[in-house]
Amino acid sequence: MATVTNLDWQEFYPPGIEPAWEVALLFPPQGGWSVNEYLELTERTNQLVEFTSGSIEVLTMPTYEHQRIVLFLINALQAAADVGVGGIALMAPLPMTLLPDKIREPDVVFKLRQNLPGADEHYFQGADLVMEVVSPDKKSRLRDYELKKADYAQGGVPEYWIVDPQEQQITVLTLQGDAYAQHGIFRIGEIATSKLLEGFTVDVTAVFAAAKV
Repeated sequence: MATVTNLDWQEFYPPGIEPAWEVALLFPPQGGWSVNEYLELTERTNQLVEFTSGSIEVLTMPTYEHQRIVLFLINALQAAADVGVGGIALMAPLPMTLLPDKIREPDVVFKLRQNLPGADEHYFQGADLVMEVVSPDKKSRLRDYELKKADYAQGGVPEYWIVDPQEQQITVLTLQGDAYAQHGIFRIGEIATSKLLEGFTVDVTAVFAAAKV
């Protein structure tokens, strides 16, 4: 998903219309946000917002096709977990703390039963598996293939799926040490498999077909 910055806000407003810049003065400057201030913001908006080292990143809202793919994946993942190891699969928006200064909101986030939050925890601390459905713009591709790949590895997420509708492929990465190794790149006509969750597979053709239903 793309990040809204002060350089590309024109992409999100009609010609001749500018955002209310004065409102920004009510919030901390970039680099000065605390985790609590970020979480308070997320509770007051339906925008997708992520947090890195005191700065926030406002993401574009997903498309219908994007959400259809996410829904297909989360249903498949939850169904596999229900008959297997157990756990909970959820979709954004849901803040997930990777590190004390980094909070992401993956398109799909999964936690094994034994790693689920306690009764007094409102958000996930890390995850066992995350998925990102790649949007077509260059910034989103950079984020999902490089920036988030590094973040999820640093945060110790064991498995990362990059679901790319443009390339019609699913890349499954598994954590080895402090970096990801490629478990497989699965294309149309193939079955994508998980190394972490035995028995969890998805038909790549069906994943991308779900966007058109």
